[in-house]
Amino acid sequence: MSYQVLARKWRPRSFDTLIGQDHVVRALTHALEQQRLHHAYLFTGTRGVGKTTIARILAKSLNCDTGITAKPCGICAACTEIDAGRFVDYVEMDAASNRSVDDMAALLEKAAYAPARGRYKVYMIDEVHMLTGHAFNAMLKTLEEPPEHVKFILATTDPQKIPVTVLSRCLQFNLKQMQPDAIVRHLSAVLDAEQVEYESAALRPISKGAAGSMRDALSLLDQAIAHGAGRLTEQDVLDMLGTVGDEHLDLVLDALIAGDGAALMALTEQMRARSVDFDQALRELAVLLHRIAIAQRVPDAITDEVERLRLAPYVAAMDAESVQLAYQIVVQGCNDLPMAPDEVTGFSMTLLRLLAFRPDTPPPLASTPRGHSAALQAPARVARSSAPLPPVVAPTPAIAPAPAEGEPLAQVSAPPHNEAPSAFVADGAPSLVPAEPRAEAEAQADAAVLRSNEDWHALVDRLDIVALTRQLAHQCEWLGSDGGRIRLRLPREMAHLVSSAQDKLRAAVQAALGVPVQLQFEHGAPVSQTVAQRLTSEQQAREQQAREAMRNDPFVQQVIEQFDARLIEDSIKPL
Repeated sequence: MSYQVLARKWRPRSFDTLIGQDHVVRALTHALEQQRLHHAYLFTGTRGVGKTTIARILAKSLNCDTGITAKPCGICAACTEIDAGRFVDYVEMDAASNRSVDDMAALLEKAAYAPARGRYKVYMIDEVHMLTGHAFNAMLKTLEEPPEHVKFILATTDPQKIPVTVLSRCLQFNLKQMQPDAIVRHLSAVLDAEQVEYESAALRPISKGAAGSMRDALSLLDQAIAHGAGRLTEQDVLDMLGTVGDEHLDLVLDALIAGDGAALMALTEQMRARSVDFDQALRELAVLLHRIAIAQRVPDAITDEVERLRLAPYVAAMDAESVQLAYQIVVQGCNDLPMAPDEVTGFSMTLLRLLAFRPDTPPPLASTPRGHSAALQAPARVARSSAPLPPVVAPTPAIAPAPAEGEPLAQVSAPPHNEAPSAFVADGAPSLVPAEPRAEAEAQADAAVLRSNEDWHALVDRLDIVALTRQLAHQCEWLGSDGGRIRLRLPREMAHLVSSAQDKLRAAVQAALGVPVQLQFEHGAPVSQTVAQRLTSEQQAREQQAREAMRNDPFVQQVIEQFDARLIEDSIKPL
């Protein structure tokens, strides 16, 4: 007997063996058991998810010699002939090649006659969206009121192209894509039954390559068995598919975190030598970064223990902002890849871009000798600013109390003035650096470096901060300073920013002022203007000035008068 491919050999023969479509199986099973049979069914879904398979099982359920049942026997003449594709009352028509109105008229003409052998005539029209408009119109009346002995089953991968007049006459089921875990379990069962030696890790790349299609997964499995001479190994499967393995992606992230450009270029060369699909490699890297972001924010969503252990080092080594930035760079690299001179260049350029935008942290504060100005301790961008920082003056005897509705949200810990201050080293981890004892007068001066909300605005404008850290600073209102502690008020709806950005904001403020500080956050409605509100007001003022300038422009007025034109003010943007 000739060899039968796995996709055909392991096609499900009953609803019990169907995988991944429980919602469809449940509905059809209840309908068959209660004899509530619709005259037309529409199955939608991507390739290889079971549309034709469900149609054949439904045809067997309707025509089985044991009666209409959700569990056809599979051994009677009707069941075996439907499985073999030779049952006279079950007709499968490919609408891609039989799409004209004449083909539809011939089918409907045959449908008028009673079944030759079975209980029902079942017409399965595959890729029904390929029918012409006239063919759809020809079938509408029969589809709405077919003979009692006729059942229509329509299948399509593109339901958007089917007229609504046809959709309204059908019972529609949307078949889901297969989950990778379900594909792995099924492939494992098939290999055990086929007595093929395999590595469990070799099935995961196949499940990813199948893209939710069980038929594609079985076809790839056939190819992998042939490629490995009857044995499946992970390396053989990766070589066959031309995909990048998890270990290569891990090495890429390791090199990025370490800032090792030479290692990144060496990895690119290794992948080129293996003829890796670089577009797929970038997509896999984007997926990995996405999973890291999930593990950082919603760790309970990572249910696979193996994946959790794999992601744990990167969750700890990369902050949330870096992951988001890296993800955007990789996605943009995928979009730019077709325009690159070649895939290797596009891939390596994306890695270099990741390296170039790798976040840098400020140097340790203790590296600057005592007695130097605060501007030397701040980042270069702050030091070069044209406007001066608020001066250090003597403390005021009392600070205005916060409004009664203020409630402490969080306080960033900082060591007392008689202990060593916390400084941030190059890798971003806090470490204790010895410092000279501070005089009481100096500590008091440090407490009053900010004397008003305007001073806070001036400081924030000079801070070298981005993303969530900048948003936190912009949303805060200054309440007072006392003993090296800066009290800030934050709207309640922005309270979530504190947990994710307070450490970076404290480090930036500390670097700008040149003295150890701690931030205490309270929540409540701002009384004074926040930085965000000020920037919004300034932007609105600039837009209003731009509109006024356009309205008063002589040339614009001339164009409006001569051509009866209208000025679209929403399109005006300030320079």
